[in-house]
Parts: sequence; structure tokens; C-alpha cells
Amino acid sequence: MKLSRTLLTTAAILALSLGSVQAKEVKKLGLAVANLQANFFNQIKQAVEAEAKTRGIEVITVDAKGDGPTQVNQVQDLLTQNIDALIYIPAGAAAATIPVKLAHQSNVPVINVDRNADGAPGDTFLATDSVASANAVCKYIIEKAGGKGNMVIIHGQKGTTPEVDRTKGCMDAVKANPGVKIVSEQWSNIWSQDEGFQIMQNMLQANPDVSIVFAQADALALGAAQAIKVANPSQKIALGGFDGDTAALEALKNGVFDVTATQQTQKMGRDAVANAVKIVAGEKAPPVQLMDATLTTKDNVAGFIANHP
Repeated sequence: MKLSRTLLTTAAILALSLGSVQAKEVKKLGLAVANLQANFFNQIKQAVEAEAKTRGIEVITVDAKGDGPTQVNQVQDLLTQNIDALIYIPAGAAAATIPVKLAHQSNVPVINVDRNADGAPGDTFLATDSVASANAVCKYIIEKAGGKGNMVIIHGQKGTTPEVDRTKGCMDAVKANPGVKIVSEQWSNIWSQDEGFQIMQNMLQANPDVSIVFAQADALALGAAQAIKVANPSQKIALGGFDGDTAALEALKNGVFDVTATQQTQKMGRDAVANAVKIVAGEKAPPVQLMDATLTTKDNVAGFIANHP
């Protein structure tokens, strides 16, 4: 009996010690961001770094500045720095799978945020439900235009998750309104305000009777609003954006454009860190975690300016 008890005690101690070895802790995170010129990505970065700081975790942040090959090199470098997990916002669709594959080859889990890597998803994917939110934005601007009119779409970066999903959501709203005709669509490279201005200028020259504009990011919407102001068309143009960028919310309050979908950027950042900790510890996370965005107009924008979610 005494020998049995001793063996049982030894087995229990061994099991506990093995469990403690397996339950790894996150000490260092890599954060690979698509483009820190964009307010949206900056908000996520700030939230990741703030949450990590409260948990005593070091964060190494790299900015691809919108370039996929640069990001691949940056992730390769991060993986040499003994990171425990990678929080990854792909810089584009073309090379998005490579960093995920490289990380998994090094046994480093990947938390994708905002954009997933088609064909090589991360261990979990955190994003806004862009299909539903873009549908709500497009419904709003179509209704504002009286349910009919010539419409243009200024797309984000072609093939990225948000561009694909926002296109789908908006097109569902267009299909439900036979009086709306899409007369032009153009894609941006980095979702920037300058691109929004140039694209909208070209669209107005080719289609001066446009009355509905969906810009798939607030920066694009701000550029489009600037081009509309310069052109000074005789008709009213209903203009919608997407993101809830801080500068755009102020512009929305001042009537520069009509509506956006405010994403929960702070929550995305916090949840990315929490999921990294969970996955490194050996727990499972859902493959896709979608969050709601809030339809935001002049009527409710003040609350988001005061306290961004």
C-alpha cells in the first residue's frame, strides 16, 4: 500500500509539472500592421500595446506601409526575435498567406485582425461583420437619395477581406432597389484620402449626374467629399463611408458626409491580445470572431467622438 501511494504521488507530481510546462505564457508579441498611416490601424495598434502593457507583455510592432513583400520580410524578422504569437493585419491579398505559413512553421500561433489570409487562415480571425455593416450603410444612402439614382463605389484594396465583404453587403442593398444603377466602380491601393479625391474627381467628370456614393473607408469618403465640394454639382449627393475614424467622425458631425459604420477598434486590439494569451496557453479559439459595427450619423456621432469603442 505504501509503495502504491508513493507511485501515485510521484505520478501526480509528474502530471502537474508536465501541465505547467505545456501551459506557456506570452512574454513577447509580434504585431505586423498593414499601414500605420491609416487611423483605423493606428487605433488597433494602440489598443494592442495598451492591453499588452497591462499584462506585462512586450510588443514588437512593424509597419508594412501597404506593401506585401515588405511585410513578408518584417514577419520573417519578427520570427527570429522569439515572439510567442503573431498579431497579423495583412498588407494586401497577394502575399497574405506567406506570413501565416512562416509563423506556423515556427510553431507561432497567428491572430488575424480585420483581414484574413485566403487559403492559409490564422488560428483565429477577429473582424467586423463588414457584410452586414456595409449593407446598412448602403441602405441608408440609397434611402437618403430617394431610393433611386446613379451610384458609384470607391472600393478599398482589391481582394482584401474588408473590400470583398463590403462589396457584397452593399451590392445586396443595391439589388433590393431596382431604381439604383451603378455607373462606375474603381479600386484604391491603400484606402487613402488622396485616392478618394482623385477617384471621385474622375468619376464626376465621367458621370456628372451621380447622386449616391459608397466609399469603402472613411479616408476614401473624406477624399470623395473634398472632390464633390470642388466640383460643386447642382444635385445633392448622398455619401457613405466605413470605419469610424476619429477625423471622419468629426467631419460627420459637421455634415461633410452622411453616414459611416463605426468599428470596435479598441475592442479588436484588446481581444487580439487576449486570444494570443489563450491560444499560447493551449486553449482553442473560434476560427472566426465577428463584431458589430454601429451605423453612425450626425444624430449619434457625438457618443463615438467622446468614447470610441
